This record gives sequence, structure tokens and C-alpha cells, in this order.
Amino acid sequence: MNPISFAFLVFCFVSAPLIAEKTTPLHDDWQLQSACKATAAGEAISTTQYSTDGWMKTSVPSTVLAAQVNAGIFPDPYFGDNLRKIPGTSYPIGHNFANLPMDASSPYACAWWYRKEFAAPALSAKGNRLWLHFGGINYRGEVWINGHKIADSSSVAGAYRTYDFDVTDAITPEKSNVIAVKTSAPTEKDLGINWVDWNPCPPDKDMGLWGTVDIVETGPVTVRSPLVVTHFTNGSLSKADLIVYAELHNATASPIKGLISGTAAGAHFEKTVELAAHEDQTVAFSPEQFPALRLQNPKLWWPRQMGEPHLEQITVSFGSQGHVTDEQTASFGIREVTSELTPGGERLFRINGKPILIRGAGWSQDMLLRTDDKRLRDQFQLVQDMNLNTIRLEGKLETDDFFRLADERGIFVMLGWCCCDHWEHWKDWKPEDLTIATASLRSQMLRLRHHASLLVWLNGSDNPPPADVESAYLKVESETHWPNPILSSATGTPTTVTGESGVKMTGPYDYVAPSYWYFGTRYGGAMGYNTETSPGPAIPSLASRKLFLPDPEAWPPSGTWSLHNGGGEFLNLKVFDSAMEAIYAKPNSAADYERMAQTMEYDSERAMFEAYSRNKYTSTGVIQWMLNNAWPSMIWHLYDYYLDTGGGYFGTKKACEPLHIQYAYDGHSVDVVNSTYADATNLRASAHVYGLAWNELYSAQSDVDSNADSAQRVFTIPSSLFAGAERLFFIDLSLADPTGHVVSHNFYWVPGTLTSFDWENTDYTHTPAARHEDLTALAHLPAAQIEAHAEIENTVHGTQVHVHLSNHSKALAFQLRASVRTTTGGLIAPVLWSDNWIELTPGESTTLTAQLPEGQSETPAVQLDGWNVAPIVLTPTTAVVAH
Repeated sequence: MNPISFAFLVFCFVSAPLIAEKTTPLHDDWQLQSACKATAAGEAISTTQYSTDGWMKTSVPSTVLAAQVNAGIFPDPYFGDNLRKIPGTSYPIGHNFANLPMDASSPYACAWWYRKEFAAPALSAKGNRLWLHFGGINYRGEVWINGHKIADSSSVAGAYRTYDFDVTDAITPEKSNVIAVKTSAPTEKDLGINWVDWNPCPPDKDMGLWGTVDIVETGPVTVRSPLVVTHFTNGSLSKADLIVYAELHNATASPIKGLISGTAAGAHFEKTVELAAHEDQTVAFSPEQFPALRLQNPKLWWPRQMGEPHLEQITVSFGSQGHVTDEQTASFGIREVTSELTPGGERLFRINGKPILIRGAGWSQDMLLRTDDKRLRDQFQLVQDMNLNTIRLEGKLETDDFFRLADERGIFVMLGWCCCDHWEHWKDWKPEDLTIATASLRSQMLRLRHHASLLVWLNGSDNPPPADVESAYLKVESETHWPNPILSSATGTPTTVTGESGVKMTGPYDYVAPSYWYFGTRYGGAMGYNTETSPGPAIPSLASRKLFLPDPEAWPPSGTWSLHNGGGEFLNLKVFDSAMEAIYAKPNSAADYERMAQTMEYDSERAMFEAYSRNKYTSTGVIQWMLNNAWPSMIWHLYDYYLDTGGGYFGTKKACEPLHIQYAYDGHSVDVVNSTYADATNLRASAHVYGLAWNELYSAQSDVDSNADSAQRVFTIPSSLFAGAERLFFIDLSLADPTGHVVSHNFYWVPGTLTSFDWENTDYTHTPAARHEDLTALAHLPAAQIEAHAEIENTVHGTQVHVHLSNHSKALAFQLRASVRTTTGGLIAPVLWSDNWIELTPGESTTLTAQLPEGQSETPAVQLDGWNVAPIVLTPTTAVVAH
């Protein structure tokens, strides 16, 4: 049988996430084997007579290594140095395996077969078609059904392409059928899925069926990728013009005439279209032709902190001769994302015409590309809890569920291609590479374009593409009606095609003191839009370290610890460690190290986000590098691989709260930042400054009216105060509403002399300190006595633990941390705390509330400790609820 009859071109048929036709997921009961062991041809392997003795069972999606780990062939590759013991993991530690050839002796240098027997459904109607859908194959593949080759490795090539093959003539309905897919890993000269300096790469380079596989039944004409584009007329949000697009494909050898119709946000549209044999056609409905698409007073989609992320529905169907042949339904938001260059040349984004300061972090999939619905929901909850509004994907184009959750939770997604491998080695590209790259782009544009959460697409990451590649990308984006802004790259390098990007990627990625973000105007400081930046390492808690290290309390850290650092320039933590010793103290144990590391992370993350917030819209965006990790790591996360939250998380949460009072290092000002689109009036701001002996040096109060989306100076602490004999200042800030309720509380420890930076020796990792600041006095604070008790309560929102704290001593309790653990000290995560890593002033009381994870049934222990507070373990009592 001619294979071409089955494999029509992929770009004209890309599935939308929500499919209304009859879909049969092919998830379970797959088998997997190396082609070096299964040496028969695909013609034989894809028949029911073929014996699969010795093949491994798996489900799909799954990479080859993920299947082996799930089957117990290899122990947890994330624990200790297990990854390095897996055959094929021979590349040097810290090197980018994407740019290195696979060793010929690697088991993954062979191709691997995925095979499944299944009973095909009977066709619902004569003339219907069956399609075999692949959501992602990494990297090359051969597809066989019942002894017939459907596609070969010249047409199945590209990690981020989706494929739909008409297999109607190859499948026998209501009989046993066999699919066999031969997959090959990407080479160093392929556009694969890569891991850069933030994570090691698995030895199989994530080869295999990493996306869903489905059998889809449609009529002779398919409807795909419905899109609604919003434009607001005359600057008014009370009137929205909608343009609707849909992709039609005639799967038959005859012309077909029919009616395409649908509704978008309740507005009806329809028209008659004619399709030639095998024709692909994009159908558009404009408000000029269909006045129902000109909406009055629509409900809009907003990012979470700015309003409600309201979603509407679009349904599009095609009918011919009285029968609906296909129908698609998808969610969308009535919203318009635009961008512009400010007078200072910075990229400013707007949502529904209103400016928005982008505050986000960089996302990573699991290193083995494993998916977990609950884990995904938990991570979005953590993003919301930190008050972030954006997630950046660098070449890791997530599942449909990811984007659906982003839509529903009101979180923007900034996405585009990856850096640091063949994706940006354009001088080495062959003609096939551009074909694969543009086909991959078309697949993803059509798959994703309808999502309300999409902010911007980046055609490059660390470098913009050359003119011919950028022009080819822009052509695809135009043809697919991508409705959002497009940038050439994440850097400030202009191109001859699109000019200035208006963004920067100037670092740092390693530790800098908090004041850096206010003074670093030439580099990563709070000016413009920084697409990736970070104050560096993030040390997991002991409870997390127990899950991936055989020696979690080793001191000094062992080599196994360092395996979980980064790669390239981040193989060690020397910048962070030397700053800790100079600024705070030399740690004497792993507990010392963790405590000081978490405080450094809190202080620097808070300062980074606060500096960008105060400077809006001279600053227009900041992306923390990173949000999460692909495996357990000592660097670049706001919550760790096991979803435990530390100092950096709570510093970010504090800095990004909707209504916020903060201190600025560059001018000793106290500022109020309103990150909502609503005014907040009749507020009361107060500041108290204390010396090391807890002697009050200054206090001030002021009434404040905080305008929507504003940053305003309330008062300035006199500079003369910092020129005296005091080495260390404690600054206690609060902001109260008209009822006296504190809406924002913030506490700082500020050295008398700030770090001075060696600006001339700045590199892409960080700006070194010419002289470190001195906070060593914090290691010698007098002990504080804390009275604490905890209660557990079952609420409509789940189980909560309330930790009541009182400081009855005359000493400040510094950096108090509360942790919910099992009674044996094991990790419970994720836990959402109202606040954490706090200070408790003499005589002060407060209550911290922890929302326990869903399904937590046993009463946990509450661990409490601080810099100058002896560890306490509390057993929560049952709360008495008044009725």
C-alpha cells in the first residue's frame, strides 16, 4: 500500500485541545523495546502475529527512560548520583548534552519501538474518517499500522510537531489492530528537547512518544483550531469586536459544499463554503460581515490580580447535506494583549489597554517529561499564592492542561523557542532544519493560539534568528493569525527585520546583595524588561534533601550535593557561599547553611521584585530564573522539586502582594505599591527604625491614598540616620486600611554601609562585590523567648493549621520559620502559609495559617525555629470553632 495515501501534510490538521468528535485515547497497554533487540521490520512488528515476549509494558505519553524508571529497571534517577549510573550517561557533568553526540555504546543510540494492539471502533457513519493523532514524538519516527507504513522518518521529524494521519484505509473496525512507532533520539544537529545549564539531560535525550496518542473519528470535512481575536473599538472596553477563524480540511477526493457555523460568547455566525478535493481552507468571520460579533458590555478576561479571568466558549461546526461532519469547542477570553516601546525604548505590555508590570518566573517540565494532574494544579496554586502574574516557558511547550489552567487561573504565559543548542546554531542549519522549525511553529501556533493566557511568543531566546529564519517564522505566525505580540528574542539584540526587542537578558544569575536591584541600572537592575534574572542558589530544606540525597546533613556538603547544582558556570556555589561567609557568618553545619541561605534568598528575591515594582513603568517586567526545577536542585527555584516553599518563595510573595509597603535601598524611601486596577484610599502608613539593641531611632506615619496601578513615595527616612555609629538597622513598616486592619507588613535588616559593586567586572553570571556589606551581628542576636501553640481545623477550604505566636521577651525574634512536617520530620507539601520567615518584635503576637495539601489526614507536627529562637515542635490541638 502506498504510504503517501495515509500521511497527508501535518500543517493543515492540528488538533485543538478540546475535541468534540469521537476520540479514543490510546493511553494504556503499550509495549516498548529497543530496536537493537527487536530487529524485525515494522511490517512484521505491526501485525498481530508478532511475538512481544520480553517487551516492557508502558503507557503513553512516556519517554523511553521514563518507562524504564516506572518499570523499576532503574532506581529513582533523581536520588543521589543514580542518574550518572544509568547506561549512556557518559557526558561530562555540567556539559550541555544537547550539543554532544550520543556515545555509540549507549542503549539510546538505538531506535526504540512503541507497540500497541487495540480494537478499533466501528465508524459512526458511512464516509467518516479515522485519524491517528500524535501530540509529540521526539525526535524521528516511523509509523506503522497493520503491516502498512503510514509515515517514515523524513516526514516524522521534530520534537514539537504534532501529527494527524488519515488511517481510515489501514484500520479494520471492530477488529484487533496494531500500531508500531519506531522512535529515534535527536542528535546534536537536531531541533530537539534540550536541557541547558539549569538541569542535566537524561541519557535518552527524552526520546519517545512524549505527547498523547489518539484515534479520532470525524466526518469527511474536519474543523480545527477555532480562534477568537478581540479588538476594542475607540479605546472603550464596553465594545468588543470579535474576529473568528477556523481551519477546514476536506479529507476526500471530491469537492464538498457545506455550511460552517458556530457561536462565540453567544454570538452566532454562519456561511456557506466550498472545498476542493483535499483542500485546506482558513475561514474567517469578521464583525463587519457578521454584526453579532460586535459585542456590547462583554465580560472580559483579566490576569488574576487585575480582575476576573472570565472565559467564554466558541463552538464551530461544518455541515453538509444535512449532517454535521465535525465540530470543535474551545474556551477563550475576551481580551486584547498589545505591546509598545516606551519613550525609553522598553517593551511595555498592555492587557485590554491597561499597562501591566510583568512579574513572573521561568517554568520547567519534569526532566523525564512525566505529567501529573494534581502536581500541575498544585504548582499553579503556588504561583497564585506568590502573587505572580506570568510564567515563562523557554522551549518547553507544555501540555494542553497547562494552558487550560493558565487560562482559568489568570496567569499569563510567555513562551517561545529554546537557547543554547541547534535551535540557535543557525549557521549549521540544513534546509531540512528550517522546514522542521517552521512546521513545528505552525503546529504550536494552531494548537495554542486560542488561549486567553498567552502573552507573547519569542522567536529566539538567547539570540534572535537571522533574517531569513525570522522572516520564515513571521510568515507562519501571520498565516496562523497569532493574536498576540511577537518578539525576536529574549535579549536586547535588534534585528534587521523587526528592529528593537525592547527587552534585556543581562543577568544576574548568581548571588547579588539586595541593594543591587536598585543600583544596577547598567545591567540587571530594575530598568526595562528583564526576561530572565536571579539572585542565584536556592537551598532545599532538610525534609526535601532527605528525598534526594543519601547524606542530607553532611557538612561540608558531599560531591553528591554538587551533582544537584547547575551546569556550565553554575557547577559550584562559590559566589553564594563566599557572600554568605562575608556578610552573615561561616556555617558550621548543614542546618546553619540552610538557615542563612534561606534568609539570603528571602532578602534578595524580595528586593528584586520590589525594585521593579517601585520603578514601574520605567521598569516593565521581570522574570525570575527560575520558578521550579526539572529535578531536585540547589539553584534557581522559588519552590523546590517536591513543592516545598522556602525563603525565596516568601520574599516573592511579600513583594508581589496586591497592596504593598516597601523600603528602597537607593534613597531610604518608603513607598506604597498598588498592583491592582482599583484605588485604595484612606490608608495609614507607618515606619519604625530600630538599632541593633532594639533602640528606636526613628518613626513616622502618613495618610495615603494609593491610586490604581501606582507606586508612590510616602516618606523618606533621613539619610543622616545611616551615617551614625549604628552598624545595623531594623526597619518595621506597616500599611493599614481605614478600619485599622493591617493590609501589608514588611520588615528589613539593613546594614549601615551597603555592598559596593565592582561594576567593571560584571559578567553574564553576576556583578561581584568590591566590598560586601556587614550583617554579621545577626549571628549574635540575644535569644528571644517565643510562646507558641497550634490548632488544626477542618474548614470548607480543607484542613488548616493555625500557629499562634507571642514574643514575651525584650529581644527581636528574627526570621522565624514554621514548617508542617510528619511526626517523624518527613516532608508534607505543598503547604500554603499566610506568611512565613517573619520577625516578631518584643511584645508582638501573630497567627500564621497553613493550608494543608488535599488528602492530608494524619495530624502533623509543626516545627518552629529562627535565628535566635530555640527549635520548638508543636502538636496541633483541635480548634474550637464558635457557632
